[in-house]
Amino acid sequence: MSANAPDGDTDAPDRVEINPTATDDEIRQRLTEILQTTSWFGEPEVTVQKGIVRLNGTTENDESRRWAGDLAKNTEGVVAVVNQIEVVPTKVWDFDPAYQELNRLVRGFVQLLPLIVVAVIVVVLSWLLAKLTTYALRRWLLARFDSQLLREVSARAGGILVMLVGFYLVLRIAGLTQLALTLLGGTGLIGLVLGIAFRDITENFLASLFLSLQQPFREGDLVEVASATGYVQRLTSRTTVLMTLDGNQLQVPNSTIFKSTIRNFTSNPNRRDDFIVGIGYEDSIPFAQEVALKVLADHPAVLAEPEPLVLVENLGPSTVNLRVYFWLDGGKHSWLKVKSSVIRLVKRAFQDSEISLPDEAREVTFPNGVPVHMVEREEAEEPAHLALAEPTGDTEAVATKAEAGLQSEAGEIREQARRSWTPGKNLLTSSSSGDTR
Repeated sequence: MSANAPDGDTDAPDRVEINPTATDDEIRQRLTEILQTTSWFGEPEVTVQKGIVRLNGTTENDESRRWAGDLAKNTEGVVAVVNQIEVVPTKVWDFDPAYQELNRLVRGFVQLLPLIVVAVIVVVLSWLLAKLTTYALRRWLLARFDSQLLREVSARAGGILVMLVGFYLVLRIAGLTQLALTLLGGTGLIGLVLGIAFRDITENFLASLFLSLQQPFREGDLVEVASATGYVQRLTSRTTVLMTLDGNQLQVPNSTIFKSTIRNFTSNPNRRDDFIVGIGYEDSIPFAQEVALKVLADHPAVLAEPEPLVLVENLGPSTVNLRVYFWLDGGKHSWLKVKSSVIRLVKRAFQDSEISLPDEAREVTFPNGVPVHMVEREEAEEPAHLALAEPTGDTEAVATKAEAGLQSEAGEIREQARRSWTPGKNLLTSSSSGDTR
């Protein structure tokens, strides 16, 4: 099938020079070669007899037909031209253009084979060099940074940079310099778009990086953050995992951790606790303070330094409220258990010393009045002086069975954490060499 004639000027040349004494065969051969070379004609056939040229074949448009006639007319030695080329429209099921395009693609692929081989070699070498760079940076940063996340991010960033240089070289070799520059220039824009689209993820990742650098807590520390209290299990690239005191696993986003106030109870194991107890207005405040201080001094879990305090908090409706302060070692004892024990013992000591613990004042109205009868009784003798009451025979133990001892629950919580499934890779330096997680 013939090909389409090119757009533009299709005028035949004014004269086709052969030899002054051109023969019919020479004219036929020359015209046939020209028509076949143009690829505009299907099965072109030229016959020449005594200078008369007869053209046969097919073409797709009138312009090509006229061009062939003018070509033959302007050829030297031609007396007349009989143009019998038939104009045939393009067939619907013509696979010639597809075949020609496929042939062009195959030839182009063969020509690109050397570039493809070189590009593959460069990519492989870049990948190997990137792996080597990542490994070398990870080893080099190991002695300079304690943060595992920072080491990993820096090492991978170096490897990615080497890979980007390799891809840039591949594009340069392939002759796509402009594309290479566009990709390099668009890297920052892509990073900006991704940062906006994944703002929360990026924020948590950066927060984990800063937390791993600053390390405000270590693995196993008891902390209070974002209204949650628990033992730190691990720090991942997205969240901080806590094991709460009731055995539940809690994941707090690192961005929330980084922007919140952190109370680390383990950094200083000594902590102070307090509670309020109310005594009657008729009771001696100094005497009640001495009774409470004696209980604190005798308690094995209460620290002598810093010393405990019993201070007057306020005057209530029916009680004088005392606030009892005491210190304990949070690493050894549970402040919940110690507080329970101290409150129980102070209450029993007040009862033994006949110090009243009145309830809150309540107003009661009697609509019919209250009958009053006067009864004579002997006036009680005033005690010569106030003294601390001696303990009775049923003195309570420091820790009851219900309080299950005064020891800290940290070991139990860590055991619960060890049994639980914890997501993510830990980025914290373990605070205990015996940690099996």
